[in-house]
Amino acid sequence: MSQYSLGEWDLSEIAKSPQSPEFQKKIKEIQRLAKKFEKIKANLDPNMSSKQFMVLLKDVENISEKMSLIGGFASLSYSANTQSDEATSLLTMITKLGSDISNQILFFDLWWKTQLDEKNANRLIQTSGELEGYLKHKRLIAKYSLSEPEEKIINTLDVTGISALVKLYDKITNAFEYKIKIGKKTKKVSREELSNFFRSTNAKIRKDAYVNILTKYFENKGVLGEIYQNIVLNWKHEGIDIRRYQSPISMRNIGNDVDDKTIESLLLVCRKNAPVFQQFFVQKAKMLNLDKLRRYDLYAPASSKIKGKNYPFDKSVKLVFESLGKFSPILENFAKKVFDENHIDSSIRTGKRDGAFCSTLSPKITPYVLVNYTGKSRDVFTLAHELGHAVHSQAAQDRSILVQDAPLPLAETASTFSELLLYDNISNDISDSEKKVMLGEKIDDLYATIMRQSFFTIFEQDAHEQIGKGTTVDEVSKIYLKNLKEQFGNSVILSDDFAIEWSCIPHFYHTPFYCYAYSFGNLLALSLFQRFKKEGKDFAPSYISILSAGGSKKPENLLKEYGLDIRKPKFWQEGFDFIKTQVKELESIN
Repeated sequence: MSQYSLGEWDLSEIAKSPQSPEFQKKIKEIQRLAKKFEKIKANLDPNMSSKQFMVLLKDVENISEKMSLIGGFASLSYSANTQSDEATSLLTMITKLGSDISNQILFFDLWWKTQLDEKNANRLIQTSGELEGYLKHKRLIAKYSLSEPEEKIINTLDVTGISALVKLYDKITNAFEYKIKIGKKTKKVSREELSNFFRSTNAKIRKDAYVNILTKYFENKGVLGEIYQNIVLNWKHEGIDIRRYQSPISMRNIGNDVDDKTIESLLLVCRKNAPVFQQFFVQKAKMLNLDKLRRYDLYAPASSKIKGKNYPFDKSVKLVFESLGKFSPILENFAKKVFDENHIDSSIRTGKRDGAFCSTLSPKITPYVLVNYTGKSRDVFTLAHELGHAVHSQAAQDRSILVQDAPLPLAETASTFSELLLYDNISNDISDSEKKVMLGEKIDDLYATIMRQSFFTIFEQDAHEQIGKGTTVDEVSKIYLKNLKEQFGNSVILSDDFAIEWSCIPHFYHTPFYCYAYSFGNLLALSLFQRFKKEGKDFAPSYISILSAGGSKKPENLLKEYGLDIRKPKFWQEGFDFIKTQVKELESIN
């Protein structure tokens, strides 16, 4: 049996070196194909045959896939070492190339969305197969599209505008260095390592870890706040003022192909159920022998007397494989491919991007996964989470690159479901004391991925509205603190230093209004998992079928085929009802 060790990924399947003749050849090939495609502009005919139209779509797929591969190489190289000048330069160059290529083939997208008459559009859609939903969505967002020259200007300016701002934020924050005192020794750590101390059994260490991070961001609030304000204003100027979306979040919703009312329903139910987690925090304070939790104690282990278990990387990998395999050998094999092809970067290094992600570059290539593994139980669940994303991509690998990726709300479903499978697998084979720790961590995680993320989104709605009116950075912090007070009610002692925490959240900078996708995906996964518990392995084909749809169907329509009506508050409430049972189970463990 294979032994799995911490290490870096191998990107040679994409390219051996950006300086190699092979890599330069790939760039020239993309430029040639885009130039060739550009020549059809004068000959676009509304009455073209379905066969001719599909040939054009195949050309778009081919260009998109080749661009995704070299763009992915640059992005993954940068994530592996954000402090590398070579990787930074490459990413800038390839981002510019991507903008140029996008501008060259943009005319076809605009022709389809805004210039083609309804009758011919419907005729071509009817014979487009798996691309039907994709093409309908393109037509749906037509009213938010601009003229070709205007779209080209926006694409070009984004490279030195919003993309540059995001890169600047990453470069500044990834260079932060932290020190924490453990006993008599002062240790130099990364943010990822420092975050592990949020779960320390020592209350002072927990507080020191938070204060370390919050102080660093507070000291840099001027520049980080300025970056955020400009990102938000860019979002407003382009989305609201120029494209005429109804609200900042509508821009994300329509991009995700979900209705505003679906997300309104989701956020309303999340807000209404804040007391579910407030009850958990009150109970957790008792477990920790505290009168009340401080915000610093939020992720403390469920029992201060029980130390969390450390998991060697090899054991963690095999546990995740086993959990997936018990549900479906197909999913286990998908996960194994990530390791068999060395598409995982797991070690912690200076300059490496924090956090974790899964990146799918092409239906033909196994996804790449990045984690920062330290051996804690939550790292095992993070591994399961990211491999869930990889499983999702591979389930849809027979799809066109244009529809392989699920929209953001569905994209978190397989990742969360994989975590639930892992917990279900582990929980039966551990002692009550270990289960108490793990279940406490899982409820912590449910808070972090459902309630916290939904309140992040509510904060973004408020922040975008107020920044559009000229709000200062300090006022943004006040908005965030008010948001936290609503989440926690009287269940947690909230200190003012957490007001700056919003600037620590990369998603606010990278992808505005991304965060509700976690709430959506987690609550949906809870629903699917309950169905699995009722139906057993017979549910696996239906689950894989949902994953295999990728982004080919509107989420509301796809899930309705399986009896799930996500437009109704009742659906989202079912997830919280399950969480209540988890809180009660934790209370019952001695």
